[in-house]
Amino acid sequence: MDVRSEIKSYIVREGMTIGKVLDVLHRKKGWSCSRSNFSDKLARGTIRYKEVKELAEILGYEIVWEKKKGRI
Repeated sequence: MDVRSEIKSYIVREGMTIGKVLDVLHRKKGWSCSRSNFSDKLARGTIRYKEVKELAEILGYEIVWEKKKGRI
């Protein structure tokens, strides 16, 4: 699954829309309210890690790094 589809699926899973998520992120984290800017970042794959962490926080998730088994 690509980043765009994965992020959108988490938003939908939480019963939210991109507009609602951006409203909350704007109020709490100072994000731009521009849906087109956000959609462009997802389409180009240029969303920053910090932004993904803030988005996950708003949706009630945390990003956890887990070592793969069998990797050096």
